[in-house]
Amino acid sequence: MSFVTLGALLVALLVGAPVAAHLLRRRRAEERPFPPARLVPPTPPTARRRSLLEDRALFATRAVSVIALAVLGATPLLRCSHLSLSRRAGASVALAIVVDDSLSMRARTDGAEGAAREGRSIDDSSHDSSHDSSHDSSHASSRDSSHAPSRFERALTAARELAGGLAPGDAAALVLAGAPARVALASTTNLAAVSEALAAAAPSDRATDIDGALALARDLLRGLPQSDKRIVLLSDLADGTPNAPPISGTPDIATWVPLQELEATGQDCGIVRADRSGQKARVRVVCTAASTAARGPDIAVAQRDGGADAPPAAGAAAGASATGASAAAGRSLEVRAGDAVLGKVALDPALRAEELSIDLPAAAPEILVAALTGGDAIAEDDRAPIISAGGPLSIAVVVDPATTHVETGGPPPLEQALSALDLDAQIRPLPSVPEHADELAAHAGLIVDDAPGFTPEVRRSLAAWVERGGVALLTLGQRAAAAPLGAGFEPLVPGVVRWSASPVPGVDPATAGWLGPSAPGLADVAPRGRATLGAEASEGAEVLARWADGAPFLVRRPLGRGVVLFMTLPLGTEESDVALRPAFLSLLDGFVGAARARGGARRLAAGELWTFDGYHDVKVERVRVDRDGASQSREALPVAEVERRLRVSPPLAGLYELTLDGERSTRVVSVPEREIDLRPRRVAESARAAELGGMAASIDGSPYVALLLLLLLAVELLLRAIGGRQEPAEGQAS
Repeated sequence: MSFVTLGALLVALLVGAPVAAHLLRRRRAEERPFPPARLVPPTPPTARRRSLLEDRALFATRAVSVIALAVLGATPLLRCSHLSLSRRAGASVALAIVVDDSLSMRARTDGAEGAAREGRSIDDSSHDSSHDSSHDSSHASSRDSSHAPSRFERALTAARELAGGLAPGDAAALVLAGAPARVALASTTNLAAVSEALAAAAPSDRATDIDGALALARDLLRGLPQSDKRIVLLSDLADGTPNAPPISGTPDIATWVPLQELEATGQDCGIVRADRSGQKARVRVVCTAASTAARGPDIAVAQRDGGADAPPAAGAAAGASATGASAAAGRSLEVRAGDAVLGKVALDPALRAEELSIDLPAAAPEILVAALTGGDAIAEDDRAPIISAGGPLSIAVVVDPATTHVETGGPPPLEQALSALDLDAQIRPLPSVPEHADELAAHAGLIVDDAPGFTPEVRRSLAAWVERGGVALLTLGQRAAAAPLGAGFEPLVPGVVRWSASPVPGVDPATAGWLGPSAPGLADVAPRGRATLGAEASEGAEVLARWADGAPFLVRRPLGRGVVLFMTLPLGTEESDVALRPAFLSLLDGFVGAARARGGARRLAAGELWTFDGYHDVKVERVRVDRDGASQSREALPVAEVERRLRVSPPLAGLYELTLDGERSTRVVSVPEREIDLRPRRVAESARAAELGGMAASIDGSPYVALLLLLLLAVELLLRAIGGRQEPAEGQAS
């Protein structure tokens, strides 16, 4: 509050004037008849007593009038700004509000990172005396001492301000930018529904999907009758791709990024994986340095010069030199069981991403927690549960190196592609498909390239494994068509597999949407031959891609709780170059994603899907373990049915218990690694343009205060008129 505003409000002290006026007012002394006084000669009165506050209604009216005058004088000086749109010639607006609900939006605004660093110093100095209490005090420092809202809370406040400024005839939609991007409210003119959707929004531990959210917002706005279409992005812009193209609008739909205070800054370390193997705990810790905005112009220029290939470690080192200390400096990783610390290792100040190993005592309990000491920008990613079931996804691969190889040497292209994708999965090459289902139980996915059929024992074990939730990918080639007597692919691939020359080249991109943007890359594939299937192979299945002549290229067939994908082309480089094209990487990415979604992964990133095919009774609960490690609280997650499939998307990291048709299992949801990268994306100048909107004053009570003053004046005149009539009447009565 400025001095001028304070001075204007001090006018309210003049409310004492009516008090003084009423107390100092003199009136005729009250007379009472006394008979003996008639014997004494009358003398004129020489004094009158002071009156009390006799007319309280009149006094109250005058006091309120003085206060209203003070408020009227101060109203032009008060400013309570809010975010508002600038309308084009007063026309109606179609607005899509994009709110980022990802993990990085949990960071505090207005210097909360500095408070967190101070909390880390306090934590380090007192850590020897109390491990757990110091950890909590550091988090309390970052949350309470700063008295600053989180970025998500600030974004919600701005969204409510924008929704409050909408007028009849405007349309609004709400999109959440946590991966995967979701539509929280489709375009509507019901402005009350916008407020309800904003009230239901909650922060999560998801990654950030700005591009997906903007694409959804544009789809919601297209086709609306309003000529003025806007997208408002309320995000910290930290989506893990700082070198991506700047955020900007399109010719028909403008994009506005209004709040620079939301832009990601600060330093953070997080635990993205915590597994237990025997008497060892393996914890992956990822640290990033301050964002570009906080590093100074020299470092920002250096990062831009580095381009998209600039390593994150270089950015981390630069941030450390600019701020004087990295996010890992002076911090430690601890393994805790309740209040007891079972193991501890110091973090390397230059740590970028590393898997740390801590030995556990022989009597270590089942439920353990990995925790980072000290404080940073985001406190929610400094703890993670440790369980034995948290191992990486296991993918078994059966490939004949003699028929599938590259001239440059090394593993087969399939294994090289899986390793290059870095899908957090363990690739386990097998010489052949196991004959027993128990041998396949340890794997979530199986890829078999051009197998010469399967024996009845292998088919039975493989089908049983798929029915229990496994995901298999079979490529069919010349060897598959020449299966020996007694070998085949049923019930995985019904019918007979034949091999013939390809009548037409290329895959129809219009039918290959499952492969994503890389599908057009298969339009010119010219294989030497391809497998053909009978009509029964497509019955009850979904064709994910077709050849140019309409024949199936990639088919997905559900089997029990699992699924079988089969492709009518092998991976050998002699038949075609499919294994060397980007679409092949999309195929593998989708395959691993399907294996992870069907519960094959013991660990899932926040926001990803669990898909439960073939189950009827599914219950998913988030387990919260108290500090003592004994008491637990559970929170059930909603199970949605989409296309006859039961799906659950856990938004928060932590420990989960799944009950599938009465069978219980424990799973872990982890923090997405790319979400710890706090380097923001660039924003085009057009998305910051002043003509799109800005901060506007939301208080103008002068007309209402003036109306109140007129009303008070009328009341005072009325009271004085009534009081004037009563006084003569009293005098006449006396």
